[in-house]
Amino acid sequence: MPKKLRFSTWLFISTLAVFLLSPALEAQYFGRNKVQYKTFDFRIIKTKHFDVYYYPEFRGVAEESARLAERWYARISRMLGHELKGRQPLILYSSSPHFQQTTALSGLIGEGTGGVTESLKRRIILPVGSSPYETDHVIGHELVHAFQYDMTSEGGPGAGGGMNPGLARVPLWFIEGLAEYLSIGSVDPHTAMWMRDASRRNFIPAIKKMDNPYKYFPYRYGQALWSYITGRWGDETVSRLMKSVGRVGDLEAVATKVLGVSYEQLGKDWQEAYKKAYEQVLPQTQLSDPASRALMKGEEENPYNVSPAISPDGKNIMFLSTRDLFSIDLYLADAQTGKIKKKITQTAVDPEFESIQFIRSAGAWDPRGKRFAFGAISKGKPVLTFFDIDKDRIVEEIEFENMDEIFSPTWSPDGRFIAFSAMIGGKSDLFLYDLSSKTSKPLTADFFADLHPSWSPDGRSIAFVTDRFTTDLALLSIGDYELALVDPASGKIERLPAFSAAKNINPQWTPDSKSLIFLSDQSGKTDIYRLELGSQKLYQLTNLYTGVSGITDLSPALSVAEGTGRLAYSGYDGGYYTIYVVDKPEALQGNSSIATFGGKLLSVLPPREQAGGALLGLLRNPLFGLPEQVEFPESTYKPKLTLDYVAPPQIGVGADRFGTYTGGGVGLFWTDMLGYHSLGTIVQTSSRLKDLTGILSYQNSRRRLNWGAVVGRIPYVYGGYQVYFDPQEQAYIEEEILFWQINYQLSGYLAYPLSQVQRVEMYAGYQLIDFDSEMIKQAYTFDGIPLYRDITKLPSAPSISYAYTSLALVYDSALFGATGPILGQSYIFEVMPTYGSFNMYTIMGDYRRYFVPVRPFTLAFRALHYGRYGRDAEDERMYPLYIGYESLVRGYDYYSFSYNQYPGGSGFDTSRLFGSKMLVANAELRFPLFGVLGIGKGYYGVFPVDMIMFYDWGVAWNEDAAGQNNKPKFLGGNRKPVSSAGIGLRVNVFGYLVVGVNYVKPFDRPDKGWYLQFSFWPGF
Repeated sequence: MPKKLRFSTWLFISTLAVFLLSPALEAQYFGRNKVQYKTFDFRIIKTKHFDVYYYPEFRGVAEESARLAERWYARISRMLGHELKGRQPLILYSSSPHFQQTTALSGLIGEGTGGVTESLKRRIILPVGSSPYETDHVIGHELVHAFQYDMTSEGGPGAGGGMNPGLARVPLWFIEGLAEYLSIGSVDPHTAMWMRDASRRNFIPAIKKMDNPYKYFPYRYGQALWSYITGRWGDETVSRLMKSVGRVGDLEAVATKVLGVSYEQLGKDWQEAYKKAYEQVLPQTQLSDPASRALMKGEEENPYNVSPAISPDGKNIMFLSTRDLFSIDLYLADAQTGKIKKKITQTAVDPEFESIQFIRSAGAWDPRGKRFAFGAISKGKPVLTFFDIDKDRIVEEIEFENMDEIFSPTWSPDGRFIAFSAMIGGKSDLFLYDLSSKTSKPLTADFFADLHPSWSPDGRSIAFVTDRFTTDLALLSIGDYELALVDPASGKIERLPAFSAAKNINPQWTPDSKSLIFLSDQSGKTDIYRLELGSQKLYQLTNLYTGVSGITDLSPALSVAEGTGRLAYSGYDGGYYTIYVVDKPEALQGNSSIATFGGKLLSVLPPREQAGGALLGLLRNPLFGLPEQVEFPESTYKPKLTLDYVAPPQIGVGADRFGTYTGGGVGLFWTDMLGYHSLGTIVQTSSRLKDLTGILSYQNSRRRLNWGAVVGRIPYVYGGYQVYFDPQEQAYIEEEILFWQINYQLSGYLAYPLSQVQRVEMYAGYQLIDFDSEMIKQAYTFDGIPLYRDITKLPSAPSISYAYTSLALVYDSALFGATGPILGQSYIFEVMPTYGSFNMYTIMGDYRRYFVPVRPFTLAFRALHYGRYGRDAEDERMYPLYIGYESLVRGYDYYSFSYNQYPGGSGFDTSRLFGSKMLVANAELRFPLFGVLGIGKGYYGVFPVDMIMFYDWGVAWNEDAAGQNNKPKFLGGNRKPVSSAGIGLRVNVFGYLVVGVNYVKPFDRPDKGWYLQFSFWPGF
């Protein structure tokens, strides 16, 4: 066989080495775990249009939610002029931590996700909110998405088609903005706050630029644009636009035809309407409060500084912030200077807390200002966590087995009790916890929202937020948030007068216990007010152009020092959240003149000046579509597999001098409604039956211990060719040699997550590897006329059959950036023995560590060992391991070698790159190129490009053979390592692919200088 053929085949097949005969290694991957801490006993409520999935712990709330869903169905169906095909699945969880464990969706779910509607089965999956209003809004929002999918798909849920490709081309502002508009309407203080700020900064974009969802948050901007369109052309345009764009997919063409104005002109008119509306507000308000000073300034790389909690003496402040970029964490700072004293949590890389409740909660100081308590989720359960200022660490975590979430703790003045709001069975209630007896008792127990408790300095009352005085549960007419007092001893509740028809939240006491400082949006924007309890008079403390706000309209954003009266709040300005402090106690008095803006409600989105429209009529009518039925038939959940997705069948036909070839394949994927069972099939073949590929896989995700099985036949085909002139036959001869390695595999696996970052994996199975080869010989005349074509079967290696088991420990707390991890650590330790006619065991250890010595520079290190040991570790039928991949040691990739660089030839001895064992070490310095150069805003600047500087080192070796000591030098052998260094760029291509180019110098190839090497892998 010519050397060219022999070596090209050898190098090519060696690149498959790690994957072909190492099934356990093939299955391994890094990644965090979705831990199912709880096994849910789902049942189904059946209404007219919905199958509502719930578990018995919150049946009453589930039945209420079912009625809310039916009412939303009637509203949305009326607005869109459409009826859903088939029944609509609605999968409910009683809390956000339960929702994050869902098996109906793959992948991790962040605590900021309020609900999801997926397109395959058109399932709506969501947790109930901390208040009836939150639950109602999310059901409405997600049901709009279900209608959007249904209006643009060919079949109903479970048809396997998903949404129409036309809808996939529609920008997110259209999709999410419509869901917000139809579920909220054109009256929204939170969106109005965003748009006032954007208008002042001339940040309201041309509509084409709205296609960038990272720059223009599609929920807020989309809702604002839909409000403009319907305010100008009427709510009937909603149905016309939605139906037309679902068919065509070209939003610009559809909008121009339906609205009668060009896309460009629509954007200009929108900008002008908002500018005109809000330029009238600016003179009547203040961009910044004169008594306030910025303490923690929001900016591009730190947009969120929220949930302040100031100590009783006013000297320290705890707050939540993105100041370290990678996550929202809890910080301790000096309340006078803003200097950071301590980072309390590190949720990006520390597995201790799965949530610190950054959206719904703030912590609280004890009366002495020595300990700070905050609610969190740890190991799937709610905990009260205590940070000790003097000891400078978290000293205690109290776990509450019977609760789902804990929000907004508040201390009694004597330090003995803590009151908090908690979620149990889908309802928020107030609880009292005795720190001495370690017991808790409820202060409220009903379907109403009970939030934001605050204990008075004199100890007599706890102020809180509730909708109990404004909500009619019989009609499910959900009212506004009001203030109330509860007696901690008797549980007696007293309604407080604040602003009617408005949101009143986040009460904080003045040091004398005679007044409550709180937030209200009575004018259509949120400001700080004071309620004097004795006289029941109201005073206004701020009149901001934007408003006082946390991340959501219900997030806590206000704190008052119990001893000194120093006030802290978070405000929205310039697109970011900044924490301000008010130092002078007299500023807490406020102004008795309440700003009313001439009776105009600032929450009404332009061009409307007053609330109105067909949608508003539906939203304000609680009876429209509401079922009279309050109890529904139910059944137990019985899993049934239905088709989720059919991969588009692929068929190909080709012809060349060797003949005509055909091939094709198809993949199908089935699951049950709750995702307990997954079944996947892949079939692929060509004109040769021996090329048939078939894989059947199953996974059971019912409980925390996931398990599954795979059975399959996978052929790997490779080969080489040569062309020569045969003088005897007076013909040109083309010889093609093909080799088949056909893997038959039956395997099973178990995966048990110990936490979100650590798991144990176990595999067992049987594998048969068959070999085949043949030569195809074709002869041609000088004129290219075929003379003959022969196929000759060649001798092949004997088959291999063996059983195998493996055990692996996997850990991954790494935080992934645009092109690779930037913080944390990952490791895999695995052992896999094989038994039968092929006996060996493999050991793998892969450890990776990422440091950020100075932001935004990351130092990344990796040490990797993979080795085969035992009797058959050196069997020639096992392809050697290869360290020259661009993901291992750069500068030694297959395509960089010339054909004569094989063992015994001139130049570099490529056998140094192969072995049955390998050890690789890598070091990289990574940083965002445009971010460091200051080109564009944010961490990555104008585009996510990482520059890297790297050093790679590796050695591959075999056991001693034929008198040669092939061990590496550090083990007393002769095998030399190889190394390289260089610089490179890695680019994230729109979130779909990471492409890299390296300028690399291989130090152990004297005949090879610096050269460019490309890669299509994220950084290690």
